Amino acid sequence: MKAGTAGKSEDLKIVVEQEATLLFACFDEQCAFEIGCAIRASAIVERQGIVVDVRLWDRQLFHAALPGSTAATAEWARRKLNTVRMFQKSSYRMALEQQREDRTFPPGYGLDPADYVLAGGAFPIHVQGVGVVGAIAVSGLSQRADHQCGVAALCEYLGKDKKRLAFDPA
Repeated sequence: MKAGTAGKSEDLKIVVEQEATLLFACFDEQCAFEIGCAIRASAIVERQGIVVDVRLWDRQLFHAALPGSTAATAEWARRKLNTVRMFQKSSYRMALEQQREDRTFPPGYGLDPADYVLAGGAFPIHVQGVGVVGAIAVSGLSQRADHQCGVAALCEYLGKDKKRLAFDPA
């Protein structure tokens, strides 16, 4: 096994568990605001130049761009959100499953790299009995850290055990 493969395999198992666990009974503008604000507050304390984007598929509900982020950071978030919308899975899960260094989908998928990316940081908003209705995106850190930033906020909001759903330190 290549160096790092075991870690990626373990991350994939954890991401699948996160997706199965972090489900909403309902989701609305207030949920989006509270989760977005929690991610933003944590990033301010950590001095992270990130973009946070929380949306339902028909509209954006929360957006924050912190000092140090750029227009490119927001573009990465948009492309990650598109990936979640297309596959109904977290963008980090897709990146781990595809294992492509260039972070693009294989040509057979027919997905324009200007609109889709294999990079972690967007997580599906899954409402029980309904399905995936939107996503939360964090962009500006490593893909693994972007993903975990969003997951930590979801765990807090949904009252789930952050430690059980966290990755082992890299």
